Amino acid sequence: MSKIIVIGGPTASGKTALAIRCATIFGTEIISADSRQCYTEMSIGTAKPSQEELQSVPHHFISSHHLPFRVNAGTYVEYVKPILQQLLEEKGTAVIAGGTGLYIRALLEGLDEFPEIPDEIRAQLNAEARVPGSIVHHLEELKADDPAWYEQIDRNNQRRILRALEVIRTSGRPYSSFLAGEKSAWDAEIRYFYPDPDRDLLYERIEKRVFNMMEEGLEDEVRSLQQWESHPALHTVGYREFFPYFRGEYSREEAIKKIIQHTRNYAKRQWTWFRNQGQWQALDPDSETFKSGQLDD
Repeated sequence: MSKIIVIGGPTASGKTALAIRCATIFGTEIISADSRQCYTEMSIGTAKPSQEELQSVPHHFISSHHLPFRVNAGTYVEYVKPILQQLLEEKGTAVIAGGTGLYIRALLEGLDEFPEIPDEIRAQLNAEARVPGSIVHHLEELKADDPAWYEQIDRNNQRRILRALEVIRTSGRPYSSFLAGEKSAWDAEIRYFYPDPDRDLLYERIEKRVFNMMEEGLEDEVRSLQQWESHPALHTVGYREFFPYFRGEYSREEAIKKIIQHTRNYAKRQWTWFRNQGQWQALDPDSETFKSGQLDD
């Protein structure tokens, strides 16, 4: 039977290196499940695989779209589903790697169609959002109505919070309930793994990665994208912290501190999500399985 090997997990946990080792063993290719690495213009801040890594194993959904195109879970499925089908037919095995759990679920488990949002609900939420401190109240509403999505969502991303509340207020259902869908029919064995490093070690890796990104020119990359500040992709950790700095609202050093802290917060939420998905198997980065990439045992 064909195999789909899925490698998820928190940012900076070693997903890319593990996926490359695994794909090399199986002689197959990697489908990215990262909602930001697909943008050509966003490279440093999204920690895309290096050119050497991209050349070692073919990757899909990396630098596949340009800003200002808006990619979502539906776009992702439409783009990568035929690629996955072809890999299973030709290679027998495919590797999916990335930290965007929603994209992985949409591809492998299906995605319900979201309701049409009435103009009055959207207008009401936008009006509420203009009130200082409203994000706190909106988060409380989200936690009460959809605790599962509250645990996963980026709580600094007001646009995503409002989107979830639009769906909840319109449908009377949790936003997360629309992510289950009907099980997609993949004639393949699907196995799920995530790197599970020591948390302190992960936080050290995150801090080191942020400083490396700065040396590689992250600030200049974000400056070049200022025209798209309102685009949802630029609300991502590592990008959104720079815009207030550019406006003189705080220092460069403070921007870097915020990126490190927000990345740690994001990694913690990712960790919680993957741990709470029953089918995901944790991997010790010091284990022989992790180091070898032999994930078929």
